Amino acid sequence: MQFFQNTHIDFVGIRKIGYIFSAILIVVGLVSLVIHGGPRMGIDFTGGTSLDLAFEKDVSASELRNSLSDIGFGGAEIKQVGLKEANEFIIRVEKMEEGTEAGQVIEAELAKDFPDNKYEIKSVLEVGPKIGGELGRAAILAVLISLLGILIYISWRFEFKFATGAVIALFHDVIITLGIFSLLNLEISLAVVAAFLTIVGYSINDTVVVFDRIRENLKVMRREALPTIINTSLNQTISRTIITSLTTLIVVVVLFLLGGEVIHNFSFALIVGIIIGTYSSVFIASPIVLEWQSRMDEKKGKGVLLHKSR
Repeated sequence: MQFFQNTHIDFVGIRKIGYIFSAILIVVGLVSLVIHGGPRMGIDFTGGTSLDLAFEKDVSASELRNSLSDIGFGGAEIKQVGLKEANEFIIRVEKMEEGTEAGQVIEAELAKDFPDNKYEIKSVLEVGPKIGGELGRAAILAVLISLLGILIYISWRFEFKFATGAVIALFHDVIITLGIFSLLNLEISLAVVAAFLTIVGYSINDTVVVFDRIRENLKVMRREALPTIINTSLNQTISRTIITSLTTLIVVVVLFLLGGEVIHNFSFALIVGIIIGTYSSVFIASPIVLEWQSRMDEKKGKGVLLHKSR
């Protein structure tokens, strides 16, 4: 099944438009990160308390917030999970002063404000700032190690210039997604970090498919210029790229709409990542290979035949 057959899109010719578009997204995202003092980190990284409570009778998030405001937790993150009839909520607050258990304070306040509405404590998670800092460093390390592993793998399977294009595209995807989270003031949790790693895996899979077709065409179209080979390869794989991305995106959008608040940020990160990752495979990774080869040929004095695509 193919939506686009025998296309002749000049991807190489419009690559600079893609560069400009990406640069705008990255700059806007970085400016937002600077203004906000970095990404908005969840209690997984900053430290705090998370309670999972299930009430016997109906209660709203606004009623819970009003109750918590009396003890200084008016800014608590309150999410209803599961079916509405379950009356289950996750309450997440920042860590209190040393020696004070936020969970116990919250439980006492809720028992006082809702005496006729008993609740079951399903779980209480306490995260200290030291553990949160370690988790933050581990998350950054996980992303960097994955990028290094991809660099080594692509260099071994293809060439170093292909590996460079792939890793730059992955940095591009993660930075833009992080910037969008900052613009929307969305929280970065461990689940969102997992989404970032998923984005890296999804994006590199799409990029490898394109690179593999370029490698095949380098053998078949030996007399053609590199821009022509790249354009041909992208046109040959564009149908597969769009169909794969659309089918994956449909699933993730359903997850975003129906999956509930708990995985809301996780699924949103995947939506952004799939869109940006698909875009970068076409307009960032492959053009970077062309730019790299062009610079190498210029240094050797050969020049690269870019025809009108340049």
